Amino acid sequence: MSTIFNDYTGDTGNPALFETFKPKIQAYKNELEKSILKEYRIPAELIPKEDGADVTGIPKKVLSEKEYEITESSATSLVKSMADGSLSATDVFKAFARRATIAHQLTNCAMQLYMEEGLERAHELDKYYKRTGKTIGPLHGLPVSLKEHCGYKGKITHSSFVSLIDNIDDKWALTVETLKNLGAVFFIRTTEPQCLLHLCSFNNITGYCCNPRNTRLTPGGSSSGEGALAAMHGSAFGLGSDIGGSIRCPAAFCGVWGLRPTQKRISTKDIPPKESGVQEGVVAVLGPLARSADDINLFMKSLISAKPWENDANVIPLPWRDVPSPDISSLTIAIYYDDGVCKPTPPVLRGLHYAAEKLKHAGATIVEWKAIDVEKLMKTVGNFYNGDGGRELRLALAASGEPVHPLSKIAMSYGCGPDGVTVPEFQKSTLIRDTYRNIYADTMQKNGIDYILAPAYVSVAPKLGKDHYIGYTGLWNILDFPGIVFPTGLSCDPSLDTVDRSYKQRNDVEAYEYSLYDDSELFNGAPINLQMIGRRWFEEELVQAGKVVCDCISK
Repeated sequence: MSTIFNDYTGDTGNPALFETFKPKIQAYKNELEKSILKEYRIPAELIPKEDGADVTGIPKKVLSEKEYEITESSATSLVKSMADGSLSATDVFKAFARRATIAHQLTNCAMQLYMEEGLERAHELDKYYKRTGKTIGPLHGLPVSLKEHCGYKGKITHSSFVSLIDNIDDKWALTVETLKNLGAVFFIRTTEPQCLLHLCSFNNITGYCCNPRNTRLTPGGSSSGEGALAAMHGSAFGLGSDIGGSIRCPAAFCGVWGLRPTQKRISTKDIPPKESGVQEGVVAVLGPLARSADDINLFMKSLISAKPWENDANVIPLPWRDVPSPDISSLTIAIYYDDGVCKPTPPVLRGLHYAAEKLKHAGATIVEWKAIDVEKLMKTVGNFYNGDGGRELRLALAASGEPVHPLSKIAMSYGCGPDGVTVPEFQKSTLIRDTYRNIYADTMQKNGIDYILAPAYVSVAPKLGKDHYIGYTGLWNILDFPGIVFPTGLSCDPSLDTVDRSYKQRNDVEAYEYSLYDDSELFNGAPINLQMIGRRWFEEELVQAGKVVCDCISK
C-alpha cells in the first residue's frame, strides 16, 4: 500500500448555489463561441465524428499555402523574417490566428480568443517597423499564447474556478507584460483544469480539452490548452506553469517541447492566486511550451535578458548565457527505467531502451539511474501541496458550489491530504527537501552523470479524466532540478507495446495506473516523449544538450 495519497473527505459542492452561476458560465461560453470568426470556421465535413481521431493534419486542408508555410515555421525563423522585412507581423498574425482557431474547434483548447485585438497589435508593429526600420524587441510580431491564469490586464482571469468567472485583472502579470514589451502579440488564452493541479484538463467552465494526436486521450495538465495548441502549431510558442508537471506532461502527451526551469529565473509576480499565499515548499514556475529547442532558447533568452529581477525582488539576477552545444560523446546520461513506485508502461519503456541504444551508438556513456526514496519524496511533495489541508482550494470551490471533479479530490489527497501539517511538520518537510537535493546532486556528481533521461509520466497520454500519479515530474519539482521534455519521434504502436499481463503490481498506485493502459489499441499514435533532467541553475546547458540528445534519438 502506498503512502503517497491520503483519503479525501468532504465535498464543497452545492448544487443550489452552483445553479446561480450557470448563467455566467453560459455567457462566458457564448462569448468564446462568438469570438470564432466566421472566416476561420472549419467546414463541418472536416470535423471528425469518431472518438480517437488524430486531428493534427486538418489545418493543412483549411489553410492557404502561405498560411501553412508561416505556421510550420519556427519562432526563431519567424522573428528573423519579420526583422528583415520579408514577412509582416500582420501576415504572421493572420496565419496563426486562423490556425489557433482551427485548433480550438478541434480540441477545445481556448478559454478566450481575441483576434481583433491581436490584429490591431500586429498592425501597430508593422507601422513601427515601416517608420523606423527596426523591431521593438527580440519577439517582434510573434503570436504568443498564454495559459489563462497568467494575469492579463483588463480581462477575466478565473484560474479555472467558477467563483472567479467575472474577476477582471487590474494589472499585468510581470512576465506577460514583459513578453508584450519584447514584441509578442497576444490573441489566445488557453484552458486549464479545475484547481490547476491535474495532469488532465477538465474544468466546470469549458469542460474537457482533448489531445490532438488522439482525441480520446488527455492533452495533460495543468497547461492543458498550451500542450494541445503547440501540437496543432497554433502559436509560435506559449507560456505555461508547472508545480508538479504542468508544463512537462502536456508537452509529453502532445508530442512537443516543454521546459520547467529552476525556480525564480522567470518572474511569477502577479500570477494568481495572489491572495492565498505563495507555495514556498514547492515553488511554482513559469516556462515555455514550444516546437523546438531553439524556440525554447529564444523564449528564455529574451525574457531573462529583460532583467526581470529589476521589477521582481524574488527573481535571481542570473543572466542568460550563450553556451555551445555539447558533443554527444562527451555526455554521461543515466536512464531512469523505474522509480520504485510505478514502473512505466510498455511504450515508455520501449522509448527509454530505444533512446539508450541510439545514444550509446552515438558515443554517449549510458548508465542506469537507481531510484532514491521516491515514495518518501512524493509524500513530502503532497505535504507541501496540501499543507493547509486544502483550505484555500476548498474555499475557492465552495464560493460557487461547483461540483468537485474526481481528479481534484485526488489532488487534495496528496501527502497529508485534508489533515494538513503543523509548523514543525512543515519544517521537517523542508529539511527532507533540502537534504535530498544534495543527495541527488551528489549522486550525479560522484557518478559523473551529466543528465538523467526519464519518463515524464508512467505512460503515454492516458484517457481523459483518469491519471493520478505525478511521481515522474513532481519529484523534480521538490528537488527543483530543471527538466526539458522532447519528442523521440516514436509513438505508441499496439503491435509493439502490448499490455504486459504477467507483471505483478507492487502497490495500489501502480495497480491503478497500470489498469489505465488496459488496451494498447486505444493509445495508438500517442507520442512517446522523454524528459531530461539537469542541474539547478543550468538551463542553458540543459536546452543545448536536449537539442543534441533529441536529434540523436529522433533521427
